[in-house]
Amino acid sequence: MTVLLWIAVLSLLVWLWLACCHGLFWRTDVRLPPRRPPARWPAVAVVVPARDEAEVLPLSLPSLLAQKYPGRARVILVDDHSSDGTGAVASNLATPDPAAPGLTSTAGLELTVTTPPPLPPGWTGKLWALRHGVELAGPDAEYLLLTDADIAHGPDSLADLVAGAESNGLDLVSQMARLRVETGWERLIVPAFVYFFAQLYPFRRSNRPGSRTAAAAGGCSLVRRDALERAGGVAAIRGAVIDDVSLARAVKASGGRIWLGLAEEVDSVRPYPRLAQLWRMVSRSAYAQLRHSSVLLLGTVLGLTLVYLVPPVATLAGLATTRWAVAGAGGAAWALMAGTYLPMLRYYRRPAPAALLLPFTAALYLLMTVDSAVRHWRGRGASWKGRTY
Repeated sequence: MTVLLWIAVLSLLVWLWLACCHGLFWRTDVRLPPRRPPARWPAVAVVVPARDEAEVLPLSLPSLLAQKYPGRARVILVDDHSSDGTGAVASNLATPDPAAPGLTSTAGLELTVTTPPPLPPGWTGKLWALRHGVELAGPDAEYLLLTDADIAHGPDSLADLVAGAESNGLDLVSQMARLRVETGWERLIVPAFVYFFAQLYPFRRSNRPGSRTAAAAGGCSLVRRDALERAGGVAAIRGAVIDDVSLARAVKASGGRIWLGLAEEVDSVRPYPRLAQLWRMVSRSAYAQLRHSSVLLLGTVLGLTLVYLVPPVATLAGLATTRWAVAGAGGAAWALMAGTYLPMLRYYRRPAPAALLLPFTAALYLLMTVDSAVRHWRGRGASWKGRTY
């Protein structure tokens, strides 16, 4: 057997293991668990950290203020020292300013707009803002919905999250928001982003109490206040760039039950029309995900190459040279890859033939990961909204 055939067969074996033995990561049927209305609806505080989000707030904040929640709930927007009038836009959305045409509100929940003290050393801006919002929520809030400023919620989103937590004894309920897929680059990269995340943190394993896997989606995470306190509060993860996964790990490690799945009524409204914007979204935290380890970076590059790039290369090379065993092994691995990607494409309402482009998208992610490491080595680190960590 030639070297290329050995490598193609190894790639095929890896894909057989991924498809059958890796927590069924490719399935998209992990949705909110069965739930029933609780006998008493607990009080909830919705905490929204926002830094320079004036553009997206009119598309997201009204959906939070209009929540149909049977119990007591309030929204706390923490304006993290924005320079674009984020706080004023938020206030106008709750109580429209006649001098600001186009800002309308469907306000139902009370809105508080606040600004945290200056960012201290050792904290990321988002987590410092979240800590301030959690403190302002006070002890009466039995649950905290931590949601990003670019996330729009369906009218029953909050009630469904709380009912899911109460009915199933969950301490953290998180939904992966459906991201925008309107431009060509968004359609190519966004479904793969969620697919890769699920491959890294299979939802079913994360939701299993005895599993070491733990993950959450930072755009929409409902957490019990007492579970957050047991985990050490927001301060326990204060320096985390990937704060959602860090929160899930902290809650699970302290004995809490967590759940993560795909959303049906939670959508991101943030546009990423150009490749450069999507590139920054991925690269700003990719190397942090690898714990800034050169060894893990090398393993990731080799792994992505074996799993995603070898199948099409082996298929095309085998066909070009009439080495049918190579083409067969590569083609079978490519078919398995595409087959596991189809459910995510259906979730994002994308055509099935787009599955064949996954190797190209994976190559882009490989380059984004390497770029993330290079930025770290050059002292740029993870940067977001004018801050570098």
